[in-house]
Amino acid sequence: MELNLPSRLVAHVEALRLDPGLYLVATPIGTARDITLRALDVLNSADLLAAEDTRTLRHLMDIHGVPLRRRRLLSYHDHNGDRARPVLLAALAAGASIAYASDAGTPLVADPGYRLARDAAQAGHRVHVLPGPSAALAALSLSGLPSDRFLFLGFPPPTEAARRAWLEQWIWTDATLIFFESPRRVNRILEDLCEIDPNRYTVVARELTKKFEEIIRGSAAELAADPRMAALKGEIVVLLDRATPPAPEADQVDSRLRDLMAHLSVRDAAKQAAEEFGLPRRDLYQRALVLGRDQEGRQDRPEAGGADGT
Repeated sequence: MELNLPSRLVAHVEALRLDPGLYLVATPIGTARDITLRALDVLNSADLLAAEDTRTLRHLMDIHGVPLRRRRLLSYHDHNGDRARPVLLAALAAGASIAYASDAGTPLVADPGYRLARDAAQAGHRVHVLPGPSAALAALSLSGLPSDRFLFLGFPPPTEAARRAWLEQWIWTDATLIFFESPRRVNRILEDLCEIDPNRYTVVARELTKKFEEIIRGSAAELAADPRMAALKGEIVVLLDRATPPAPEADQVDSRLRDLMAHLSVRDAAKQAAEEFGLPRRDLYQRALVLGRDQEGRQDRPEAGGADGT
């Protein structure tokens, strides 16, 4: 994790007693000063510290003047979780407070800690969360894409066939899609995306909050052709705009308007059809008027061979 270092801060005040439990501490994704005051308090006060990378956490504490004071700092990550988890659960059972931090960002969001938090909760221990930096949410804020509904997908599979199947599974979801990717594979997933939907608006965000932060926007085809994609470095977040529904056929719209006008006014029928199809209400109102006049004309026209026929 790259940290933009501020001047060394004054050592923290005397540690306060924390309630027993597991504290999930969000840490900066780049700029060290993005840490919260509450996170510093918990790191200063917890009985025991655990981290995905102990060197990174120790460096962060040094920057902010948080002393270790002979407390244990344990490593906990995906590769040693089965061995380290019982030690941490035993400490919780003994009434300890434990602060856990992943390498950067919010623990459990594409980072280790899920099984630790789950097992702690199932054992009846209190789990606390300290909100803070998150690469996924930072990228969403910068992307310019709709944020009312989004889906975080973690990392795509690394192999071509699995990655293509993964894209096919999620690409038509009615939400902004967010996922992490290795800088070495961004150009590959863009090429896969071009085979499915080359016009999908795409955002590639790299090195968020760091010195070389960069946001690249455009269609999947435009980004796939961008020479920068083959030379990306650092932490990468990719975001995809939600799918644009295909324009409905004119006959389909007319049929729905007729059905609605059988029991609604022209205005209300046009309003409901506009909401269903995502089309301008004014256009559908004009179309409904035409359909209404046609219907009235057919009703007024005498039947061939009738009493008034010729």
